[in-house]
Amino acid sequence: MTKTEVKVKFTYQDYLHMPEDKRYELIEGEFFMVPSPNEYHQRISRELEYALMTFVKKRKSGFVYYAPFDVVFSEEDVVQPDIIYVSQERKKIITKNNIQGAPDLVIEILSPKISYRDREIKRKLYFKYGVREYWIVDPVERTIEVLSFTEDGYKQIGVHTVDTPLSSPLLKGLTLDLQPVFS
Repeated sequence: MTKTEVKVKFTYQDYLHMPEDKRYELIEGEFFMVPSPNEYHQRISRELEYALMTFVKKRKSGFVYYAPFDVVFSEEDVVQPDIIYVSQERKKIITKNNIQGAPDLVIEILSPKISYRDREIKRKLYFKYGVREYWIVDPVERTIEVLSFTEDGYKQIGVHTVDTPLSSPLLKGLTLDLQPVFS
């Protein structure tokens, strides 16, 4: 008699019972532990959050959140992006405990151990659920890649550096100097 491998899929209910002193994400029913960010990652996150929050508040255009805050796409897909933006028009997806559905903008700051997950797996996941814009921040290269949703997949709008201010098709009028972000 041979054993057949059975892949167990976990759900959001299983996710809610994970230890609270660790960060997890659930992708296609599989748990992934999210490592604690280092100081440089936190500094970049703080600068981006502040710039985005200032821009959004001034225009009263939506809501900015930062990890850890769950984005629940489905019972088998729950992530905690580094930074999340939900437009005023879509605020109904924001609940007391999480975001239920695709945010307008998701920002991931790469960490060496999980950069493949952010660049490839989460990119596909965010596209699948309709995240309109995805920024991938590379602390080593000091770049932010801006990807915009199209029917055929994400289209790269630009790779911005400390020499090229970031602009966003989604956030009209945003011009972000990246020198303070990466200093």
